[in-house]
Amino acid sequence: MRFEGNVGDGYFAISVAARILGVHAQTLRGYERQGLIAPSRTKGRIRLYSVEDIRRAQQVRRLIDDLGVNLAGVEVILRLTERIRILEEHIKQLEQRLG
Repeated sequence: MRFEGNVGDGYFAISVAARILGVHAQTLRGYERQGLIAPSRTKGRIRLYSVEDIRRAQQVRRLIDDLGVNLAGVEVILRLTERIRILEEHIKQLEQRLG
């Protein structure tokens, strides 16, 4: 299932996020332990998943389920993907300055 929520849609408890993603809550806890997602927490330490957290978890799931990547590989791919995004933004800014 592909989640089509908007960034302003709020936050979801782990049970709702797991249902959206079609996984067990324990799977999301595992992703968090591996540092692949980082949901925010209430003062009572309840996990709250943003739309962006859910999208990232979807990406993790696709890498594992569709491509057979292990969790260590997923971590590397996500880190490199983020680095590429930052570098592309930097290039775009430099191009704008150069006109």
